[in-house]
Parts: sequence; structure tokens; C-alpha cells
Amino acid sequence: MAAERDGDRRHMSDALREAILRGEFLPGERLVEAQLMTRFTASRFTVRSALTDLSAEGLVEVHRNRGAQVRKVSLDEAVEITEVRMVVEGLIAARAAERVQPDQASELDEIGLLMRRAVEAGEYRRYSDLNQRLHALIREIAGHRTADRIVGTLRGQLVRHQFVLSLLPGRPQTSLPQHERIITAIRDGDPKIAEEAMREHIASVIDALRSIDQLGGPA
Repeated sequence: MAAERDGDRRHMSDALREAILRGEFLPGERLVEAQLMTRFTASRFTVRSALTDLSAEGLVEVHRNRGAQVRKVSLDEAVEITEVRMVVEGLIAARAAERVQPDQASELDEIGLLMRRAVEAGEYRRYSDLNQRLHALIREIAGHRTADRIVGTLRGQLVRHQFVLSLLPGRPQTSLPQHERIITAIRDGDPKIAEEAMREHIASVIDALRSIDQLGGPA
């Protein structure tokens, strides 16, 4: 019985997390237990347990008398989170360069080519999707479970700001050559350059976040 409950809790946590990351629940939006029970066909215990799990990840805020809501992340906090990402994703890129296999290198090249075609065609939503696919593949190649878990939590807290970044004029044209440099370094098995390239890329994300602040973007 306990194992079954744990399984239901993990399933509910995963489903709600994915819904938040897809933007189906907006920052500040209330997460009503009764509605979640219906939507996910889950018990009240399972819903409450999942909300507790996502609260620990920083995706949800749970208030004693006001219930739960999707946590808002300020731009200042988003910058701090991205600074941590820069260090951890640099480590992941270096690890990927040490472990990459020929078939994985080919997949990296393919994604890079598709990203360039998306930019040339002005398909920026597709470019954003490919960006996520690239970073996920690099994490998979690295096989560093602890770093992967940390990055997953950090990226989850930034989902709203990542969406705004993807709409910034000129952002894909800026990030494309950065991604191509990362791909080349990993494919060539050069961990030092791979880490440097990833850190430079994430540093440019921080600069872009600060530009949103200057433009009066989401707080």
C-alpha cells in the first residue's frame, strides 16, 4: 500500500510539474486541490503530497490559509538562478565532451543544423523547442544524475522568463553561434572548450535577462 501511494505521488508530481513547465498554470495562479483532483484523477492526499514536493523544488508556494499557487520568480532571482546554472551546466558540457559517442555527436550536429534552419526561416518557437532538445541531449550524454537533477529544478523555476527570452528580438541570432560552438567542442571531445562555451552562452542569457529588466519586463 505504501509503495502504491509513493508511486501515485511521484506520478502526480511529475504530471503537475510538466503542466507548469508547459505554461498551463501561470505564475501566481492558484492551484485548487479539488480541480487538480478532477484533472489528474488523483486523491486529495496525492494532490497535497505533490504540492509539497513541488514546493520543495521552488515551483509552488503553499500557504496555510490561502492554499497553493505557482511561485513567481523575480528577475533578480532569475539572474541568481541562472548564475548557478552557468556553473552546473558548464560542468555538464565538460562531462559530455568526455563521454560523447559517435552516434550522439551525429545527433548533436543534426540538432545544430535544424536550429540554423529554424533561425534562417524565422521559426523562433521551433528554435526554442530545439534549444531545449539540445540541452536535454547534452545532459543525457553527460550522464551526471546529480547535476541533471539540479538543472531540472533550476530551469523549472525559470520557465516564465525563458518564454520571454525566446521572444526577445535578435535573441536566436545571438544564441545560435554559441550553441554551435558548444556542439563543436563536445563533438570534438574537448571538455575545457565545451565548459567555456557553455558558460559564455549562459552568461549571455544573464545579460538578456538584465535587458528585460531595463525594458520593463516581468518582475
